[in-house]
Amino acid sequence: MPERTISAGGVTLAACDEGEGIPVVLAHGLTATRRYVVMGSHALQRGGQRVIAYDARGHSASSPAPAPHAYGYEQLSADLVAVLDALALDRAVIAGASMGAHTALRLALELPERVAGLVVITPAYDPVEHDDERRLARWDALADGLRSGGVEGFVGAYELDSVPEAWRATVATVLRQRLAQHAHLDAVADALHAVPRSRPFDDLHALARIECPAVVVASRDEADPGHSLALGETYAELLGHARLAVEEEGRSPLAWQGGQLSKLIAQLAREAW
Repeated sequence: MPERTISAGGVTLAACDEGEGIPVVLAHGLTATRRYVVMGSHALQRGGQRVIAYDARGHSASSPAPAPHAYGYEQLSADLVAVLDALALDRAVIAGASMGAHTALRLALELPERVAGLVVITPAYDPVEHDDERRLARWDALADGLRSGGVEGFVGAYELDSVPEAWRATVATVLRQRLAQHAHLDAVADALHAVPRSRPFDDLHALARIECPAVVVASRDEADPGHSLALGETYAELLGHARLAVEEEGRSPLAWQGGQLSKLIAQLAREAW
């Protein structure tokens, strides 16, 4: 994809922009890169969408935040607005995974006129469990492992033994591949500490205020326990105009299937535009 940089809130975001048609912005998850929303698939561009993807602050080729704590959803949402503004997009369909999904939802709540439709992929934010010390301790262990031991330090702290054996090798490979893409591992470690402590919105019932068309892509707990199916179902129920998409039992998660995920995004984009 054609490369460009975008200035936003004291950082420089690495982005790409390809295709013509309905604008779709891809926002990735924590520790990932812009490639890992649709897993490198180009089906959206071939299907007539304009695809804009960018690396979040501190991730991949984007520059670190000006301060270690400046990775909260306030900054992440402002970065997304900066991407829209830089490309002169009054509104777009936003497809976000995990951290990217929460960023997109915050934008839809704050500036609904900028969001034509939402694809909410594996949401994980639960206000009730947000301040749980065990949850935060795990994120801190990942941050410490990355800071002290690099990619292998992160993988060691990930506790792969807790991943079902059927998916363990795949998860380990993906972790190593995507972490190897980051130019600033200390910045990713800062994000690992800050993002889980930030609230994209206060109450899940706020989602009922979002009126644009949406699809929630959830994963079954066997493959991805960190993004619970029950929470995805709750998001789909609370969003005013949303449907739920989830893989069949025993199959690889939809969120891991770039081609199938692209089909869902393209369908939502046509409905929303």
